Amino acid sequence: MGKSVKRLMIGIALVCTSIFLIGCGAESSKTSGSGGDDTSGKRKLVVGTDATYAPMEFMDEKGNIVGIDIDIVNAIAEAAGFEVEYKNYGWDPLFPAVDNGEVDFAVSSITITEEREKSFDFSDPYFVANQLILVPEDSDVESFDDLADKRVSVQISTTGHKVVQDLLGKTSSKIVAAETMPLAITEMVNGNADASVGDNAVIIEYQTQNPNVKLKTVEDDSFEKEYYGLMVKKGNQEILDLLNDGIEKIKANGKLKEITDQDVE
Repeated sequence: MGKSVKRLMIGIALVCTSIFLIGCGAESSKTSGSGGDDTSGKRKLVVGTDATYAPMEFMDEKGNIVGIDIDIVNAIAEAAGFEVEYKNYGWDPLFPAVDNGEVDFAVSSITITEEREKSFDFSDPYFVANQLILVPEDSDVESFDDLADKRVSVQISTTGHKVVQDLLGKTSSKIVAAETMPLAITEMVNGNADASVGDNAVIIEYQTQNPNVKLKTVEDDSFEKEYYGLMVKKGNQEILDLLNDGIEKIKANGKLKEITDQDVE
């Protein structure tokens, strides 16, 4: 075989090898998105959250999304046989992210309400909460009705916001609506509001983490129990069934109670 022919054959071999390797590389670089598979072969679901709601969901010092809700979803995923990838959206953007399919479902201490059920589907309940009032230590507030002539801070578009709107009026200028619950509490601490209203776990966590801030909580029997659920795009029965399967399993094996210290029916 002549030199020119040898060079030609070597060149053809190299081109074929390159094409083969490119093909292999394209296959191995596929990443799991919504409804994809991870390297273990398990289905991966993308989960949206608002990681500003300690102790339920928040960012740790390394930038990881952690919290009680996250522990629960991880347990659900393990029980139901899928993997999860978390994305921090913030509260208001979370709802369109579920609706337009950017995420498979959302976990963010989302109370199941009749109004929300018009637009989204929800899993079975996995956590019980109620509203709590936080006020300065020297406040004269003793009940929810005492807030009728007060300025009250809340996180916008939450159930705390709604109950305060019911008391003060939907467009009341006395409602200080903040993007996050920590910001709502800060408004009160800085004197821009007389009280804050929010979910009990978050209020208690704030007090625990800020013992030098002189505050007290006020409970009121008029606050009804609220049930958190995982929020799914309306009509996505496949994801809903998968989540409910996991919830049923971690209720049965005691894992949910281990995480929450609650009996959730």
